Amino acid sequence: RGGVPVAAEVARALAAPLRVTVARKIGAPGQPELALGAVTAHGPATYDERLLRTFHLEQAELAQDRERERAEARSREERFGQGAPPRLTGRDVVLVDDGLATGATARAALRMIRESDPRSILLAVPVGAPDAVKALRQEADEVLCVLQPVDFAAVGQWYGTFRETTDEEILRILGEVDAGRGTSGG
Repeated sequence: RGGVPVAAEVARALAAPLRVTVARKIGAPGQPELALGAVTAHGPATYDERLLRTFHLEQAELAQDRERERAEARSREERFGQGAPPRLTGRDVVLVDDGLATGATARAALRMIRESDPRSILLAVPVGAPDAVKALRQEADEVLCVLQPVDFAAVGQWYGTFRETTDEEILRILGEVDAGRGTSGG
């Protein structure tokens, strides 16, 4: 959600279409903010095998959580008028997020996009944990991250104001970007 306002600025600067791809964390038992993995509406689930071992879990044990999060991702994409998988074959794609903590949701989105056979994928984020940025260089053709602070603890610490973007704000932003391009999607 937080990536949409950032992505809107990139889309405006590039005169490019803006599309929302919802990626959802698969949280650790008792610690839902800790991403053991992530999933999108249309792509494969991704897992942090090291964390799974730490929690003594197998991917199969998270199947119910995975499907719940996938259903939520589908529901949100449909709410934003973007329920069908994007057609990206042969296109250059810029995936934008508000920041990378673990990189779990970005990884899931990158893998979903990769399945669509784009010409290239650029991951662009304002701030990210150095380890997450490094790991995602294996998933994207290029990663652009403005700040990679060694004292990174959370994405929100690098924003003056960091609050949840509402569904209404996302719909408004999507409409504004489309209107500015003179289109109804892309």
